[in-house]
Amino acid sequence: MIRGSLSHVDLTVTNLSRSVRFYDQVLGELGYKRLSEEGAGAPCWGVSDSVGGTFGIALQCAGPDGASKPHDRYAPGLHHLAFHADSRADVEAFHKFLVAISATVLDPPGEYDYTPGYYAVFFADPDGLKLEVVHEPELRGRTG
Repeated sequence: MIRGSLSHVDLTVTNLSRSVRFYDQVLGELGYKRLSEEGAGAPCWGVSDSVGGTFGIALQCAGPDGASKPHDRYAPGLHHLAFHADSRADVEAFHKFLVAISATVLDPPGEYDYTPGYYAVFFADPDGLKLEVVHEPELRGRTG
């Protein structure tokens, strides 16, 4: 496991059942497995690599003050989450999956000038949190 790599992230949502349905589909398609809520106290999903590194995503329900506020990625807090894809074809297939589940696609698959070959699709969760699936060949196999 890489020291300092992310262990988990908790996302705050306004409607837990709606978001669980969305993340069950999206994270399942990305290879995450739904985990037991026992001990976590929240719906959560996890993924692990071949050497034992793990990463988890859990959902927390917004309190009454937060339930009416739309997500603003330019306010302090989380801007967006990006997930690795294996190839440009993987990004394209994920886009087709998003369309099939009627997800909000913010930007269809395309190349961006962040790093050479950066190819991504951007979409939103039910609360407007920006998500991304990206193939970034520049980072493949690079260990620091």
